[in-house]
Amino acid sequence: MTLSPEASLEFARYLDQEDDLNPFRQEFIFPLTTNGQEKFYFNGNSLGLQPKKARQFINNELDIWAEKACDGHIEGETPWVSYHETVTENLSTLTGAKVHEVVCMNSLTTNLHLLMVSFYRPQKKRYKIVIEKGAFPSDRYAVLSQLSLHGYDETGLIEVEPRPGSSTIHNEDFLKVIEEKGEEIALILLGSVQYYTGQVFDMPNIIKKGHEQGCIVGLDLAHAIGNVCLNLHEWNADFAVWCSYKYLNGGPGSIGGAFVHEKHIGSRLPKLHGWWGSDKVSRFKMLPGFVPIPSVESWQLSNPPIFQLATLRASLDIFKRAGMENLRKKSLKLISYMDFLLSQCPKDFFEVITPQEQEQRGSQMSLKFKNNAEAFFNYLQGKNVLCDYRYPNVIRIALVPLYNRFVDAFELYQIINEGIRQWRK
Repeated sequence: MTLSPEASLEFARYLDQEDDLNPFRQEFIFPLTTNGQEKFYFNGNSLGLQPKKARQFINNELDIWAEKACDGHIEGETPWVSYHETVTENLSTLTGAKVHEVVCMNSLTTNLHLLMVSFYRPQKKRYKIVIEKGAFPSDRYAVLSQLSLHGYDETGLIEVEPRPGSSTIHNEDFLKVIEEKGEEIALILLGSVQYYTGQVFDMPNIIKKGHEQGCIVGLDLAHAIGNVCLNLHEWNADFAVWCSYKYLNGGPGSIGGAFVHEKHIGSRLPKLHGWWGSDKVSRFKMLPGFVPIPSVESWQLSNPPIFQLATLRASLDIFKRAGMENLRKKSLKLISYMDFLLSQCPKDFFEVITPQEQEQRGSQMSLKFKNNAEAFFNYLQGKNVLCDYRYPNVIRIALVPLYNRFVDAFELYQIINEGIRQWRK
């Protein structure tokens, strides 16, 4: 039986009681007020909470370092030489990829540059790069610098933008641009989930249309991985990159990741070489010739940071037990309930610019304020609500299904409603 939603604490508690994923909240550490109460945390789209077992995973590696020193590279249950492989299976599940198509390495923009060295191969007529208007600045900086390295200026950048009066991009406008300008486009770099609006793009159809026009299609999954269900191998994406400090809860500045479709592995694509991408068997023989690992690992440059991988392991273990499909189902219920609650607020104070269609929304809701967005954000901070303000007029909230409750959504609604009432006095 489907119940009609109610703007009440009792109804929110009922939803939490019916939620099989609710116990996972107890596996995370929440920031506390001066009185020792948990703050309301809606900022997992910027930095995920710390898993309680993260400290145990790091301490284990610290103990190995102390007890074994250099031998920790080759001894123990998880030798450091192969430590990055401990997260590969879980990452392949989260990305919908084969195990040999994913690897943890570097940081997001570093990986983006490494893969654009391989996949951005401009030709005389086909040299342009497509991104969404308002893409995360680092993506824009990266593609402009790649254009510049190949002798092109900003006219080589095509930005698909929202229609007049809209805050989000129509997916059909992406397809139209690719259809009309496909012969000029060398690379499409899609933000997957738009960081500012929270819009989930139609990744499979944009990839398909790009390939029909002979374009390479890469994805920035920073706001997608751990947030929405992905199927990179079946979608036939050429490459993808991500960070792990947002929805993956890997910790501040945590290690990035990369995907390369198996059709490109073993090809003659150019790439920048480093010793960690060379054959594992002969690596420590220090031979002068580079012999690529027959997987995405051949794009590795250096040995990865163990402590960053350790915290990520702690979080991915939780994802494995929760199941991404289950998390996605709860996420949609959470954001739908939050949407209902916000619809009870006065209509002239802010608007939700995240699309209403379920397939176009993840865990993030973006509220566009008509006035005083930064001041209202400061009010929320004063009420122990941790969320995110983006210039000039947007407050982003993330309802992360691993640790946010329906009661949290209701409490946030009450705080927002009270703030609007006070503002109007």
